[in-house]
Amino acid sequence: MGMIRINGAVAVLLSLVFLFLQNQPAYGGFSKAARRTFQRSIIDMRGSINRRFKKVRRKETKYIIVHTSEAGLRSTLRAVSKGKRTRRGYRTHGGHAHYVIARNGRTYRMLDKKYVADHAGLSMWNGQTDISRVSIGIELVGYHYTPITTRQYRSIGLLIEILQGVYHLDDRSVLTHSQVAYGEPNRWMPKKHRGRKKCAKNFDRTKAGLGPTWPFDPDVKAGRLAADRHLAAVFYTPRRHVTTHIDSNVITAGNTAWSIAGEDYDSPTTLYRFPDGRMFSGDKIQRLIGWNRIPKNTVVLLNQEERPDAPNNKGPIKTIANGLTAWSFAGQAYKDKRTFYFFPRGGFKNGQQISDWDDLPSNTKMIIGYARPRKVTRRMPPLRIAGERYNHKNTIYYFPGNTLRRGDSIKDFKKLPAGVLVFLPIRPSVSYLRRQ
Repeated sequence: MGMIRINGAVAVLLSLVFLFLQNQPAYGGFSKAARRTFQRSIIDMRGSINRRFKKVRRKETKYIIVHTSEAGLRSTLRAVSKGKRTRRGYRTHGGHAHYVIARNGRTYRMLDKKYVADHAGLSMWNGQTDISRVSIGIELVGYHYTPITTRQYRSIGLLIEILQGVYHLDDRSVLTHSQVAYGEPNRWMPKKHRGRKKCAKNFDRTKAGLGPTWPFDPDVKAGRLAADRHLAAVFYTPRRHVTTHIDSNVITAGNTAWSIAGEDYDSPTTLYRFPDGRMFSGDKIQRLIGWNRIPKNTVVLLNQEERPDAPNNKGPIKTIANGLTAWSFAGQAYKDKRTFYFFPRGGFKNGQQISDWDDLPSNTKMIIGYARPRKVTRRMPPLRIAGERYNHKNTIYYFPGNTLRRGDSIKDFKKLPAGVLVFLPIRPSVSYLRRQ
C-alpha cells in the first residue's frame, strides 16, 4: 500500500509539472496559453484583399520584417489590402503586409503567411535582393518618429515568437524595413545606399522580447551599399544601454527632409507645413521653393492622400476623415490636454483622456491649443467669458446636441441655449490667427 501511495503522489506531482511546462514558453518569453489566446484573437481580413492582387507562394522564409505604417489604422488597413498611391501617382494592387497591429494591440491577418506580400520593395540583406520574396511583413500602425505602444510590443512579440516557431528563425532573422531597404543614387546620396525607408527605426527589440540585431550592416561592410549615418547610429553603434532613437518629423539643421521621409521626400502624398502655415506637397517643393530653402521647423506629413488644409479644414475646427488623422493636424500635440476631440455621436474628450486612438470615429472634430471650456450662464455671458474675443472665429462654441460653431458665425449671442460651452485658444498669437 505504501508503494502505491508513493507512486500516486509521484503521478500527481508529474501531472502538475507537465501542466506547468505545457504553459511555459518553448522558446521566447510567452507561455503556450498566451500564444493560443493571441492566435484566437487575430482578426481575419484576408477576404478584403484586392482581387487584382496575384497570390504567389513563397518558396522559403528567412526573415521577419517589421514596419511602421506611417499612417492611422483605417488608412493602413485600406492601403495594405486595397493598394496605395505611389510616388508616380498610380495605385498598387494591395497585398502589402501579412499582418497589421493597431496601437491598441489588436492584430489583423491581411494575407495568408504562405504567400509573398509586396512589403519590402527595393531591398537587400547580406547580398540577397527582393527581401519580400523570402520574408513575412508586419505593419505596426503609427509613425517612425512616435513611440510604439506597450500593447503593440506585446502583440508583435507574441506574433514573432509564433512565426519563429513555424519557420525555425532566430532573433537575428527579425529586421526592420529601414534596415533592409536601399535606394538608387539621388541628390542626398550619390551611390546606392541605405536610408530609402525610415519605417520602424523606432522599434525597440528588447520591448518585443528579442535579442540584439546584427552588429553591422553586411551590405555596407561588403561595399555593396553606402551607409546611412542615422540608421547606423540607431542599429549598429555600440551602446552601454540600448535605447530607442526617435527623431521628430520637424525639419532642423540635423533632421532633413531625407532623414524624415526617405525616398518619399518628393512624393505628392508627402506634405510640408511651413512655420507660417503654408503647405506644399513634395512633388512641388523643388519648383516652387527649392530643397535648400525649406525653413527650419517645417513639419513633414507622410502618406497624406487628403490634404489637411482642404477648404473644410481651413479654420480652427478640423475633421478626422478620409485618411487624415489627429497627427495630421496636431503633430505631437495630438494627445495633449489642450487638444479636444468632439465625437459624431456626442460628447468630447481632451487628448490625455483618450486611450484607444485606433477606435477614434471617422468625422470626429478637433480643435488644437484650447483652454478648458467654460459654461455660458446668465451671470457669465460670452462677453464676460471671452472679452472682446467672444465673436472671433477662433472662439469655439459647443452646443447641446453636439454642434460646434465659430464665434464669427453666431448672429445673436443673447439667444444662446443653456449649457453652451466656450473654448478659448491659449495665448493666440498673430501668426496663429493668420494661419487660421
